[in-house]
Formats: sequence, C-alpha cells, structure tokens
Amino acid sequence: MFAHLFHATTIPTLEQVVRFTQARHHVLAGNLANIDTPGYQVRDLPVEEFQSYLREFIARRQKGLPPAGSEGLSPGDLAYLQHAGGGFVPGIKRLEHFLRAQTVEPSPTVLFHDWTNCSLEHQVTEMVKNHLLHNTALAIMASQFRQLQTAIAEHL
Repeated sequence: MFAHLFHATTIPTLEQVVRFTQARHHVLAGNLANIDTPGYQVRDLPVEEFQSYLREFIARRQKGLPPAGSEGLSPGDLAYLQHAGGGFVPGIKRLEHFLRAQTVEPSPTVLFHDWTNCSLEHQVTEMVKNHLLHNTALAIMASQFRQLQTAIAEHL
C-alpha cells in the first residue's frame, strides 16, 4: 500500500547497503575468531562486485527502469520479485548473490608461518570501514524516515 512512498526515497538502496554490511560483519568477525587457526584462509564478501551492482541499481532507479534483466516481466511479477523476494529469474542479480562469502586469495608477498593469509591489522581495518558504512547508511535511513514522518504529520 505504501510501497511507492518508500521507493521514491533512497530507502531501498540504503536497505541493501545495510543488509550487505551486516552479512560482511559476520564474515569479518569469523575471520577474527579464526585468526590463530593454522591453515585458515580469510573469507570476505565481494565488495567491488556489490559496489558495481549498487551503481547499476541506483542508475536504473534514477531513470525509472526496472532491475537489469527484468525487461520481459509483467509489473505484477516484478513487484512480486522485489517485495516478496521469491523466485529466480535469469539475468537478475539479487542481493543474495553478493552475500556468499568467498575465500580471499593470499598476497604473494605475505607468507605467515602457519600458512594462513590472515592479518589482524587488516581484518580490524576492514571491520572498522564496514562498521562506518553500516552506521552511515542507518543514519541516512533514519533521517529519511524522520522526513517522511514529518511530511505525514504535516509538521515543520
């Protein structure tokens, strides 16, 4: 009923950023938990791929276009996929595609004595950057909700 109200804002984009950063936080926390495990290989989510997906998502939203690969779908099918989250349609990359952790290839210049590719400093840095992105997205989302609440309540 109010879906069009929220989709006219940045809330759908921010929601995807928050979901991605939450999932990435769990992966990075797992890396820190296994920092002393011999032979452990660092895992991460594909950040660059997600950023590319997000750029395309934003560009298509600004032009009023449906998600890439969904041109043949009826408006009802597209709404179902976007809001109910069900079904698979070839050509449409969904956020869930980016939430699968992948093993990070070790740097050829770094060799740890226990054959891991896990650096405490690097993991903490990535976790802090992820945390800042998460909090920024939540702050902007909260601001959007306050603006909507003000508009609905007709206050200044």
